[in-house]
Amino acid sequence: QVQLEESGGGFVQAGGSLRLSCAASGRTDSPTTIGWFRQAPGKEREFVASITWSTWSSGTTYYADSVKGRFTISRDNAKSTVYLQMNSLKPEDTAVYRCGSKRTERNRIYASAYDYWGQGTQVTVSS
Repeated sequence: QVQLEESGGGFVQAGGSLRLSCAASGRTDSPTTIGWFRQAPGKEREFVASITWSTWSSGTTYYADSVKGRFTISRDNAKSTVYLQMNSLKPEDTAVYRCGSKRTERNRIYASAYDYWGQGTQVTVSS
């Protein structure tokens, strides 16, 4: 079992920045993939970024094209927390952001492949 809790969402103007946190507890030993997804009203859940670590890898990251160069995913081992630093935010980034956890890197861009989810945090970007 893995418990996930997101925080850090809020309201920001276009061009601004936010940092989301995904705090994990429970079985978080490696290998583990944490993925960030987002869902805007009336739209499908969308993959944003993921990070995978194991005993032989410090962290493999992967990004959706829509956020590449603007968002950075990272992790803090000591705090069992994964961060999503979001810069140069755009109104189209507005959504509920949720983090999910799975054991492998396979199918990391598919929400259905994740086993555990947090409740989500709202990000609103005004124009």
